[in-house]
Amino acid sequence: MYYNLMKTSSENMNINFDKAHYEKFERYMRILQKWNEKINLTSIIEDKEIIQKHFIDSIKIFEFEEMENMEKIIDVGTGAGFPGIPIKIVKPEIKLTLLDSLNKRVKFLKEVGNELGLENIEYIHGRAEDFGNDNNYREQYDLATSRAVANMTVLSEYCLPFVKVGGYFIALKGPSVEDELRESEIALEKLGGRIKEIIEVDIEESDLKHNLVIVEKVSKTPANLPRRTVSIRKKPL
Repeated sequence: MYYNLMKTSSENMNINFDKAHYEKFERYMRILQKWNEKINLTSIIEDKEIIQKHFIDSIKIFEFEEMENMEKIIDVGTGAGFPGIPIKIVKPEIKLTLLDSLNKRVKFLKEVGNELGLENIEYIHGRAEDFGNDNNYREQYDLATSRAVANMTVLSEYCLPFVKVGGYFIALKGPSVEDELRESEIALEKLGGRIKEIIEVDIEESDLKHNLVIVEKVSKTPANLPRRTVSIRKKPL
């Protein structure tokens, strides 16, 4: 029903999009709606809103041209799989890690991956600060992304430790990010990152405007970071 909407949005970003892609998104939507009756995955349940506010919003990350070069991506605090799974559907060759602290959500993500036939996905039930200190994951990724509801200072401490020097952390944020960015400057510097650019994105057939905050990893994250969650949230960098 909303194939043309997704196709237009994709083509606006030079993404090849066909009926096979849409069928995966539609199947994803039905699984999300079914599971949402059992566990709280999203408050957005109508078809068009899911398409616009979850699927299109997620793939808008391709407004950043360097996305074409990303091979290994981690989605931190992925929740119901946004933006990681939509990225994987339109760019299936990537190696994707989905990290979430709630095991029920991880089980949901595994079902989505299996039902959609998505390969090269690692599903992790755990906390970002634990895996950010694990050498198997620390500074191993071209890109860390997150659409989690947290400010840039907190998100940066969770996400930047995963990114290799020369890679990127992209936060998908709402329309007003200026204050957050000012407050995160010190944290970003301590973590080895710097703001590269802010890309404003429009969601087709809506008045929604969001921002991609592009952070470049310019130096290694110090060994004492990230800290435990209680410290990250009570005493931001």
